[in-house]
Amino acid sequence: MVYGYIRVSTDKQTVQNQKFEITRYTKKHKIKIDKWISETISGTVSPSKRNLGRLLGRVTKGDLIICSELSRLGRSMFMIMSILNRLMEKEVLVYTVKEGYKLGSDLTSKVLAFAFSISAEIERTLISDRTREALRRKKCEGVILGRPRGRLNSHYKLTPYEDDIISMLANGFTKKYISTTFHVNEQTLYNFLKRRGIVFRN
Repeated sequence: MVYGYIRVSTDKQTVQNQKFEITRYTKKHKIKIDKWISETISGTVSPSKRNLGRLLGRVTKGDLIICSELSRLGRSMFMIMSILNRLMEKEVLVYTVKEGYKLGSDLTSKVLAFAFSISAEIERTLISDRTREALRRKKCEGVILGRPRGRLNSHYKLTPYEDDIISMLANGFTKKYISTTFHVNEQTLYNFLKRRGIVFRN
């Protein structure tokens, strides 16, 4: 399957320009688009909350995604790299019109895949370090992270780290990894996510 992916940030922008660019590109290279995926949403929003997320779950080995430029996939470099790494692991090709990238079928893709894995590891380390520093600071301030015996929870151990947990979820970290990072068991993490209405997919 060949997918044309289009994203604009606001209603004031039009998808037609991107569609025109992709159509012209596919005609030139004799490629037929089987399905168009378009959406109006900020690139800062997690892929799991976009049509892009459903596309990432749908594609299989040998599929091709064509977009006007890499920035259509996301606003931050790390988000873009995470998405591309996921696609390359599934052996899905990604072509961009403006940059002329053909990712997934050449040596450049292998080099990028290595860079993606290194970047992901650095990000995991940074998140882990920030979390440990926050825990140490809370302990130094005399904050009791656990629930006092006999008292009902109104504030949970993971509450101060909700943003970090959401970020890790958006970037594909496993339940086991996140629970280990925050020094809780997986059931505690699951219960916290359930109370917060956060969907955990892995």
